[in-house]
Amino acid sequence: MPLTFPPLPYADDALAPHISAKTLQFHHGKHHKAYVDKTNAAIAGTPLADKDLPAIIAAAHASNDTVLFNNAAQAWNHDFLWHSMTPGGGGAPTGKLADAIILDFGGQAAFDEAFTKAATGHFGSGWTWLVADGGKLAITTTHDADTPLVHGQTPLLTLDVWEHAYYLDYQNKRPDYVAAFLKSLVNWDFAADNFN
Repeated sequence: MPLTFPPLPYADDALAPHISAKTLQFHHGKHHKAYVDKTNAAIAGTPLADKDLPAIIAAAHASNDTVLFNNAAQAWNHDFLWHSMTPGGGGAPTGKLADAIILDFGGQAAFDEAFTKAATGHFGSGWTWLVADGGKLAITTTHDADTPLVHGQTPLLTLDVWEHAYYLDYQNKRPDYVAAFLKSLVNWDFAADNFN
């Protein structure tokens, strides 16, 4: 069966004023949908046609199929992104994830500073991630469609730093977009579920 285009986990105006309905209509409804459609076209009639996205991504990465990898990974990354945000999010996690952030970053303020530096300093298109890697938390960035799934890391949350993710709302002010994500949007419950 073809991959399905997943709906947003909230209404398209639910993240306003930090991310507008217009941005989500384009970002989810056009960009994300195009990645799913192109992945389905690429796997039609192949042994990958009945696989899930992580399996398709792994196979495309292993075979150096750049076109399939880029579309499949972007489809997965975007679905993960929508769940990394929530209306009324932001702040700090609790429980085991909070303890791990204290242990591995020195506290929430230090994490926020490191995540901001990575997200604002990433040159060009890509993603900023909080991952579990070798028993520790780490912040990493990936270029274009690359994803921690093919690097032995467990993604906990992500922020899309491609310009299409924020340009309608923030123009060239990526730092303001990153600050809004950390202060008002990040879904720490989702990250904690991934961590657990």
